[in-house]
Amino acid sequence: MSKKLVCFALYATLFALCFPAQAQQPKKVPRIGFLASRSPSSSSSVTEAFRQGLRELGYVEGQSIHIEYRYAEGKPDRFLDLASELVRLKVDVIVTSSTPGVLAAKEASSTIPIVFGSINDPVATGLVASLARPGGNVTGLTNFSPALGGKRLELLKEAFPKITRVAHFWNPDSPGSEMQAAAQALGLQIQSLEVRSSNDFDSAFEAALRGLAHALVTSPNPFIDTHHKRIVAFATQSRLPAIYPNTLHVDAGGLMSYSANDADLYRRAAVYVDKILKGAKPADLPVEQPTKFELVINLKTEKQIGLTIPDSVLYRADKVIK
Repeated sequence: MSKKLVCFALYATLFALCFPAQAQQPKKVPRIGFLASRSPSSSSSVTEAFRQGLRELGYVEGQSIHIEYRYAEGKPDRFLDLASELVRLKVDVIVTSSTPGVLAAKEASSTIPIVFGSINDPVATGLVASLARPGGNVTGLTNFSPALGGKRLELLKEAFPKITRVAHFWNPDSPGSEMQAAAQALGLQIQSLEVRSSNDFDSAFEAALRGLAHALVTSPNPFIDTHHKRIVAFATQSRLPAIYPNTLHVDAGGLMSYSANDADLYRRAAVYVDKILKGAKPADLPVEQPTKFELVINLKTEKQIGLTIPDSVLYRADKVIK
């Protein structure tokens, strides 16, 4: 009898050591790296939208998912170090907000999945093979911003019908904004002003004034965005109505912006993260285009530069800064 009891106890011990120990192992909490191009305060709207998207999918930050935030503070040269740091932390996915951020993440790792939340043209910049079949370890959402150049000109002309000459600040390193055809249809002349380095801005400003520009537009580009305060200050001091490709400029005192809704894009980026954590490959997840766009108008700037935006345009604004 005692021999049977000894055998029973031995089997019970082995069972307790093997099966239950495996069954009770804590589930691994996914770790996400969020690589932002701006400061924490400037990125707060998109980070909160991303967190909201995760919450809608049932994730609880700090419990069922962990997010490592890194901010480039508007300095593109910091991206690689920050991306490498996230790779050393062995994050499961990297979410980033700009083309330089994606390029840095790709250089830091060719295996960790990368999701971008708002990129101008991922095909033209070589980040993905195509929208339908991204290939590699990168996918996400495009803000389709270059193709919105014509719409921005249309809104600018509607707000200020008397303008005929528009200074256009753009960086040749980014895809074209397809504004020439729209400008011709609207009876506008575009003064093309290239800015490749910080030293180019002063000469571009002078050229715009010499060309007697009536208004100003900029094309979406990370480098130009980094210098948004200089551009906004020039437009305000010169009393030039301007429309920009993102809300960053309007928040800094710019007059108008028309762009994809970044908050919506980052909320949807959480869906990509969820699919990847459940086993999907970035190469098999098509790049999505935006479905929501927003017109933002800064009435403080309107008053400061002595202009009047007609009610027909104000009524269409999604957000008005007073």
